[in-house]
Amino acid sequence: MAADGVQGLARGEVVLDEPTLETARFGLAKAWPRRSARTRVTLPQALGLAALALAACAISYWRPDWLAHSVHFALFTIFAACAVLRLTSALAMALPERAPKRQWRGVLPVYTVLCPMFQEAGQIPRLIAALECLDYPREALDVKLLLEADDAATLAAARAAKLPPWIELIVLAPCKPRTKPKALNAGLTHARGRFITVYDAEDAPAPSQLRDALDAFASGGADLACVQAPLLIDNGKNSWIAQQFALEYAVQFLGQASLLSRLGLPFPLGGSSNHFRTEGLRAAGGWDAFNVTEDADVGFRLARDGWRFGVLQTPTFEEAPVRLEAWLRQRSRWIKGHLQTWLVLMRDPLGALRELGFAGFVAMQTTMAGTVFSAFCGAPAALALLTTLIVSPSRLSVWDGGLAGFALFSAMCAGLAAAAKQSKPALAVALFSVPIYWCLAFPAACLALYELVLRPFYWAKTQHGEG
Repeated sequence: MAADGVQGLARGEVVLDEPTLETARFGLAKAWPRRSARTRVTLPQALGLAALALAACAISYWRPDWLAHSVHFALFTIFAACAVLRLTSALAMALPERAPKRQWRGVLPVYTVLCPMFQEAGQIPRLIAALECLDYPREALDVKLLLEADDAATLAAARAAKLPPWIELIVLAPCKPRTKPKALNAGLTHARGRFITVYDAEDAPAPSQLRDALDAFASGGADLACVQAPLLIDNGKNSWIAQQFALEYAVQFLGQASLLSRLGLPFPLGGSSNHFRTEGLRAAGGWDAFNVTEDADVGFRLARDGWRFGVLQTPTFEEAPVRLEAWLRQRSRWIKGHLQTWLVLMRDPLGALRELGFAGFVAMQTTMAGTVFSAFCGAPAALALLTTLIVSPSRLSVWDGGLAGFALFSAMCAGLAAAAKQSKPALAVALFSVPIYWCLAFPAACLALYELVLRPFYWAKTQHGEG
């Protein structure tokens, strides 16, 4: 089963040669350096940030009220945009679901499934069982388990699993950056499928998901690059943090992704169960090995090239972190990756505006910049609001109080809609403590900023099987 760029080790197992591994690491960064996060901040961006900081210092000295009003206006706009997105997402969840117009016609094409794994020995049986449940002809399945050569435990577990012939091991030599997108690029070089998707080690996709994705591609038009399946949480009862995570995921994938897809706007893709046209993904350069939220990055990169996105109704069930420490590590990586993606997009703001269109540019700013700045500013803003309310309620402006009420109202509407859509009343109960969950993003954001400066490509591994 060996292909170009690999040399066989044993039946069903290959190791990438050095040129192919180099392509997996540096392919995008060398071909399109301005679209890669390998460079954290460009010189024009650094000069712009320095000029902005100097201007802020000067204004704070001469007219501190101007600076305060400017910051207040910026934060108000960001929080209001996020609240509007949540509220309209609730309305989207109330609309009837749109099924693909027609079934895939003709012979089912080869479908590649990439499964990157690192320190996941205990998840091998669960993943294999989930893959075995896929309702797709085995002769047309091209599954790649992407493993690291020095991850002895996972490699041994995979070798001992007696894999069927349609599952192949691809072994990567240890090299930096040690990231999921680097492994995905390695799998992409060896993929045989006309379509390709990603499943994480703990994923349990609906058996019909591959066929449903084909139906979506058949009815969506030739410019449909990707369809995202909803990622839902199956261990939300295991802890408070897992329950909040389940609520957040339900709102994001059942609400926001569906809304933006209906409007024809780009949205941040999930880390798995995103189904691509392989030709489009390759033309875009694959994944950025230096971006720790490669999913969001590749989506906006494809959107800049004129591709569209869709959503599926068949879900994939995932496992949420059950401990606060694990959640903080994962959330800090997400915020760092969103910062990386936003900085890449803002290297040429006018170019991004032209390529995404005005509405797409606003959607990008709301979902990317809004998420990041809300994480940094949400807890301090809530503390300032609460302090003012307790110490001097007469100083609380109608606008600030109204925005706080609107933010909570939109969160309640989105959460209730998500709970009703899944018939899970526990999600509605979780709404009562969601402001506390929002505030937890602040320490994660501080850690993300620290890592962006000192460890930009460090991948904070999320351990699974803890709950």
